[in-house]
Amino acid sequence: MQLGLRESAGWTWQDLLTLCKPRVVVVMLVCALVGMALATPSLPSPATVVFGLAGIGMAAGGAAAFNHVVDRRLDAMMLRTSQRPLASQRMPTVLALGWASLLSIAGIALLLWQVNALTAWLTLASLIGYALIYTAFLKRATPQNIVIGGVAGAAPPMLGWTAVTGQLGPEPLLLVLIVFAWTPPHFWALAIHKRDEYARAGVPMLPVTHGEAFTRLQVWLYGWLTVAVTLMPFVIGMSGAVYLLGVMALNLRFMYWNWKVWRGADPKAPLAAFWFSIRYILGVFGVLLLDHYAGLWAM
Repeated sequence: MQLGLRESAGWTWQDLLTLCKPRVVVVMLVCALVGMALATPSLPSPATVVFGLAGIGMAAGGAAAFNHVVDRRLDAMMLRTSQRPLASQRMPTVLALGWASLLSIAGIALLLWQVNALTAWLTLASLIGYALIYTAFLKRATPQNIVIGGVAGAAPPMLGWTAVTGQLGPEPLLLVLIVFAWTPPHFWALAIHKRDEYARAGVPMLPVTHGEAFTRLQVWLYGWLTVAVTLMPFVIGMSGAVYLLGVMALNLRFMYWNWKVWRGADPKAPLAAFWFSIRYILGVFGVLLLDHYAGLWAM
């Protein structure tokens, strides 16, 4: 991998922010915050919240920046990503690599210093899983890249939980399972929409290797798996009726879009399903949080 300074100048500080994929990081931090709140019967410590979210956020931004570095040539081949700072050659690769390293080291160090070692090491494992194992290897090696690599992206609610408690348990692992099950229908919907671009770039996404019909079916089936997993917090007594009612409403809409994708009659359905799935996962964690504090207010 050549990391020279041949790229043209013209980058701005906004490009450094773009490297961090801020919208993705915000979703991750919301999930981490919910994990923090659910980990304690009262409000989590403000210091833990501030330092925990800052450390997790910096590490997530660093992982995203590493993703830009590794994928810069691939990104240049795809319309959706061709204007990214490295893909468009606005920014030197070595600068992006340094920025990614600085954010990652600072985030892990902050977690070690102000939160706890378990959260720091789990965050580091997630960073390596996303930036190296998924981006550098799995993404180009197998059409199951999203399924296998989804573990790293599913970690934020668990990291929030361990930031407060300093230990693992079945509840944070269930939160991980929810995000893990949700990831394939979420991303494969986008992959259907961007199938031709992935094919030109030589990325073995499922619609490229197995066709759109098979991928649409997988979106439908994994959607039902997600529904089943999102009911488990109620089944194990982690949440109550408020969560059950809220998540059932969300699941109805979620499966409506997945059905539209599966049927294949509406060419706009995959992209619409992708965007709704982001609101869906935020909604699932939102009603978990609402149910948690509704129980506290009732006491």
